[in-house]
Amino acid sequence: MKNWMKIVIGIVIAVVILVVPFASSYNGLVSAESEVDAQWAKVESKLQRRYDLIPNLVNSVKGSMTQEKEVFGKIADARSKLSNASTTDDKVQANNELDSAVSRLLVVVENYPDLKSDKNVQALMDELAGTENRISTERDRYNDTVKTYNNKVKRFPGSIVAKMSGFDSKTYFKAVEGAQNAPSVNFDTK
Repeated sequence: MKNWMKIVIGIVIAVVILVVPFASSYNGLVSAESEVDAQWAKVESKLQRRYDLIPNLVNSVKGSMTQEKEVFGKIADARSKLSNASTTDDKVQANNELDSAVSRLLVVVENYPDLKSDKNVQALMDELAGTENRISTERDRYNDTVKTYNNKVKRFPGSIVAKMSGFDSKTYFKAVEGAQNAPSVNFDTK
């Protein structure tokens, strides 16, 4: 009887020793994934703000910039791609295209003194600049959250729990190639 009881107690202790770290790792991964999702929602909120602001800026400057149809077309295309994007990766790619198009628009506006002095255009540009700063901040926070999550997914024992439970690494929000360079604008009317 005593040997049987020792075996049962040993098995219970072994199960507890195995289950507690698994449960703890699993709960940590669930929490970290929720943090990534919440932070992505904040990024999307700021992207939506910019998405809504851009048409106002475009409409304010469109009449004065008839030769810049290419810029307006790229903005419209990028906005369309962003609204149709379903995955995080697709949204990041579409957002990068929109970033590029908006950067070109801002460069163009800078070269039109009448537009730069227009109060409505200036207010919209200031609002867009503030929104871009907020987006940048939220992107950085998102990437920090992804780093924390990915570390949990890749480190032991989290890596074992992640594989067994279907937790995959998340993608960082990366700038498009060449984003560090100012966009070029051609004012030739040929």
